[in-house]
Amino acid sequence: KPSALDGSMAGDVGFDPLGISDFLNIKWLREAELKHGRICMLAALGWLVQEIYTFPFYPGAPHVPTAAHDYFAKWNGPLGQILLFTSFFEIMTTPAIIQMVTGESDRMPGDFKFDPLKLAKNEETMKKFQLNEVKNGRLAMIAIGGLVHQAWLTNMGAIEQLQSGKFIP
Repeated sequence: KPSALDGSMAGDVGFDPLGISDFLNIKWLREAELKHGRICMLAALGWLVQEIYTFPFYPGAPHVPTAAHDYFAKWNGPLGQILLFTSFFEIMTTPAIIQMVTGESDRMPGDFKFDPLKLAKNEETMKKFQLNEVKNGRLAMIAIGGLVHQAWLTNMGAIEQLQSGKFIP
């Protein structure tokens, strides 16, 4: 068990077969895991929703997610706007991440003090939410990978495959 994985972070079970935590800062790795998990949770939901619903101002948009990517992936299109927003967000959060990694801040990975509904009423609830977020994020990373590859292999969306009975595992 690597020394950096001491069980102090949510979801830390000491699994690091390649020993990456011996070479890279564990807080930086957790920050990346949480960020990618959050993105994948949104992506998995969006992947399924776009098969069901298309905005009226995009009437010609395809319903198969891989074809929809090609349709929208233009620099002057929606994905270009998302790239600009994401770049701005990354630039704004980078100083906080650098301070956390260098020890100038006691901020925990992924914690930007954003809880407008005050759901984490106490420390026990907060730890439960953190563990749930890590586990759901890990599952979402696997799920979106499966959804993407299944669509590329079959040229059908996940919901379309289930409805047609042509689900190919």
